[in-house]
Amino acid sequence: MNYIRRQYEDKAAVAQITTFTGKGGTTEYQVMLSVTDPMLSFEQQLQCLQQAYVSVVREELADDAVAVFRRYFLSDAANQADMVMAWECEDASCALSVVQQPPLNGTKIALWIWFQTGITLDAGKGGLVGAMRNGYRQYWTGGASNRAANPEYQTRLLLNDYVMQLTEENSKLATDCIRTWFFVRDIDVNYPGVVKARKEVFVTQNLTEKTHYISSTGIEGRNADPSVLVTMDTYAVKGLQPEQIQFLYAPTHLNPTYEYGVTFERGTAVRYGDRTQLFISGTASIDNKGEILYPGDVCRQAARMLENISVLLAEAGAEVKDIMQAIVYLRDPADYRAVEHFLAENYPDLPHILVHAPVCRPGWLIEMECIAVISSEDGNFNPF
Repeated sequence: MNYIRRQYEDKAAVAQITTFTGKGGTTEYQVMLSVTDPMLSFEQQLQCLQQAYVSVVREELADDAVAVFRRYFLSDAANQADMVMAWECEDASCALSVVQQPPLNGTKIALWIWFQTGITLDAGKGGLVGAMRNGYRQYWTGGASNRAANPEYQTRLLLNDYVMQLTEENSKLATDCIRTWFFVRDIDVNYPGVVKARKEVFVTQNLTEKTHYISSTGIEGRNADPSVLVTMDTYAVKGLQPEQIQFLYAPTHLNPTYEYGVTFERGTAVRYGDRTQLFISGTASIDNKGEILYPGDVCRQAARMLENISVLLAEAGAEVKDIMQAIVYLRDPADYRAVEHFLAENYPDLPHILVHAPVCRPGWLIEMECIAVISSEDGNFNPF
């Protein structure tokens, strides 16, 4: 993996770019763009980000690199999302997610993009974006939402609709979905409804504590529409054999999530002929009894959070240095400087964005999710 950091637009924008190329020929890039000047208006910050995006594609990526997924992090979605969408309408082929999770450096917008080479995207029904390569068909969705009466019904409808989308593609939630994200408005109030609906839908899809769940993040995040209480993003891959998927548990450090009433996997490793991709769920400062460690101390929580993640990664042969992108969520914006200093001192090469987004349990001051990739050779499977 290669990691570089570039400044653009007279240092008004910063790009963190990680690159991985396997023997199968596919190169994937994780790119995170941030604005550095909080004094600029939103329109100016968006323009800086757009110009940096164009520069990255032109200067750093292969000619056949295609954006497969984009997520915007906004400080005020109700007043900013329309402007983002006006630009996206010019290039809306990939899955698109827009969420109110303010960047914690004081700016109004940040952007994460996943690129891959050698593929062509096509749009299915209901916003499902697909791509075929080497016998695998990937599917992304971004920003799925509805206006049902409460968070439980919204979540139930989101998942049921997604199951139907996959069914129309001859895919299944239980075997093909690798990763989900749930963004919940007022999470301290609305998260129990999300948990209840997800658990009940999962049972209908044979997703139980005796089978497995899906790696996921459930976090505070607002939609521009105040009627939308839950927004969902997803990633699935059709064509995987069961032995290509490894669920990550880290039992010395973490307990099964069902023990405290939720239904997701701590992490999932997907092994291809040329690489292993690791998707780590939102992970916080917790022990293997489900207890919060170091209440009130954000830096000690950050240290335990990274320790937990490192143990999860190690189960599939990876390390923190193999992380291609990370999103770090803070409950309290006042903790930003302390956490950024901690990461700079201890993990200076960690490609990450810090955003304001309370975690699903108030005592968790910080949470992190990430994607890592390592080389692996297995002639039993096609390369990615």
